[in-house]
Formats: sequence, C-alpha cells, structure tokens
Amino acid sequence: MRHTAIPHASAQPRTAGEANTTDRLLTVDEAAARLGTGVRFVRRLIQERRIRYVKLGKHVRIADSVLTAYIVERTVEPVRARRSRYGVAA
Repeated sequence: MRHTAIPHASAQPRTAGEANTTDRLLTVDEAAARLGTGVRFVRRLIQERRIRYVKLGKHVRIADSVLTAYIVERTVEPVRARRSRYGVAA
C-alpha cells in the first residue's frame, strides 16, 4: 500500500483570512483607526485571539488583509426583503 505525502504548509492553498506576505503590517493604533474603534478594542481582539496578528519581538502587527477579512466576516446584511405593513394608512 502506497502512502501519499502530506504537502508542506507553504504548498497549502491560502484561505481568505490568511495574511499575504506582501500585505502592509499595521500597528495597533493604525488598525484601530482603520476599524474606527479604540486601541483597547483591537488589543482585546488580539488577547482573545479573535483576529490574526503577527508578533515581531515585543511588537504586534496586524496585516491589512486580515482587517479586511474581519470586516467582511462581520458585515451584517439587511433582513428586510419586503415592505413592512406597519405604518400603512388604512
């Protein structure tokens, strides 16, 4: 019986949430400005491992594509497909 080799991690296809090596790495302050939130919110996302980040020594950076994926994943589409009957005059 012949076993197939497991491909190396670099040969794996990238998912939408993975950072590209050519992405710009943003500081926590820049990421907070891009999301329109405070720095504490971004730090909490990092601490709770709810967002991917890069650790460079003691510095933390977040790839631009990771923020884009985070925004896309949390975008809520409107539910209302048809007109509501409320507010209609009799």
